[in-house]
Amino acid sequence: MMPRSVLSRCARLTQQVPLESARSTKHGVQRGMSSVTIPPPACMLRPLEAPFRYLFGPGPSNVPPRVLAAGGRPIIGHMHSEMFGIMNDIKKGIQYAFQTSNNMTLAMSGSGHTAMECAVFNIVEPGESVLVAINGIWGERVAEIAERMGAKVHTLVKTPGEHFTNAEIERALAKHKPVLFFLTHGESSAGLVHPMDGIGDICHKYNCMLLVDSVASLGAAPLLMDQQNIDILYTGSQKALNAPPGTAPVSFSERACHKMFNRKTKPVSYLLDMTHLSNYWGNDGKPERIYHHTGPVSGFFALRESLAILAETGLENSWRHHTEVAEYFWKGLEDLGLKLFIKDKDLRLPSVTTIAIPEGYNWKELLAYIMKHHQIEFTGGLGPSVGMVLRIGLMGYNCNKANAAMALAALEDALKQCRKSKA
Repeated sequence: MMPRSVLSRCARLTQQVPLESARSTKHGVQRGMSSVTIPPPACMLRPLEAPFRYLFGPGPSNVPPRVLAAGGRPIIGHMHSEMFGIMNDIKKGIQYAFQTSNNMTLAMSGSGHTAMECAVFNIVEPGESVLVAINGIWGERVAEIAERMGAKVHTLVKTPGEHFTNAEIERALAKHKPVLFFLTHGESSAGLVHPMDGIGDICHKYNCMLLVDSVASLGAAPLLMDQQNIDILYTGSQKALNAPPGTAPVSFSERACHKMFNRKTKPVSYLLDMTHLSNYWGNDGKPERIYHHTGPVSGFFALRESLAILAETGLENSWRHHTEVAEYFWKGLEDLGLKLFIKDKDLRLPSVTTIAIPEGYNWKELLAYIMKHHQIEFTGGLGPSVGMVLRIGLMGYNCNKANAAMALAALEDALKQCRKSKA
């Protein structure tokens, strides 16, 4: 409790503020104020309003109260020792989620795209060869990022919903001799989870590093960074991890660290330079952490709590739960007469289900009806899958059979109420 003298002093200062403000206006500050010609916008004079929605799309998903509460805790300084302790917790949580002992493990201050760019910018130098597997939008993004920073980009391309065999990957590695091969584990634009066994070994056989995107799959589908010889793995906070968007876990193997810390040129981004970020996260062995950027303190609070929930649940339990709910949902979709876009059950992404757009319906009308009458978000395709699929995500906090039943009821209602073309 504050001493009475301190409270009295605060009260006196509060009383002086209007008087000092009036004096300043009288003696000349008003002249400076007269230059303000843009009035306060009316929208900023109203309280913030945001509706409640059931976020059953490919992400972000609804956040549990425990994580929301963590993000709402009082701010502390980004360079405080307590903040470093929380960052250390996050590192250990990511190591568990990724199943890795990599020291160079951290969370980026930004979305999954930030981690994507961080990986490419730090590993690849201008003129080096990069191989990108494209069977959806995320391969397209990585190819463009690598091209922009001057890499020689080669692609393996398949239509959305198809996957690459190990033999196809090996032939491309032998032909192009890349320093980096990119593959999406959970391709949310198509609803496909890609087989990973053996791919890391093939990459290492050709002295190539394996970069994997697990933004849509981490925590929902089995993935073992060390056992599967993945060199760089990243994910996002806003899907099965249950946290708000804005942080992106990433980890680099010893092989990846040797490559990125022995570059001939500096990475094209200062913000994403792992030389600085490794120190900020206490991963470079130096006794003192030096200011690099102001991390998202509230975002890190939320991420730490979401990783704690995953640790308490257990990875294998989380994988099993997502599969059980997905299978319940898939059966319900088939009972409605809908066709699942990924035919092979073993290749379906448990967190994001794709449905072939039902014949005769306008997919945009279906989604608009469900949003208006059920307050539920589903989405259409993304990138090359636009016009091919509807995407429904049940992941993390949203992953339960009650939500699956709610989604099925909304779909059934929309199919009855929306007009079906005669063609």
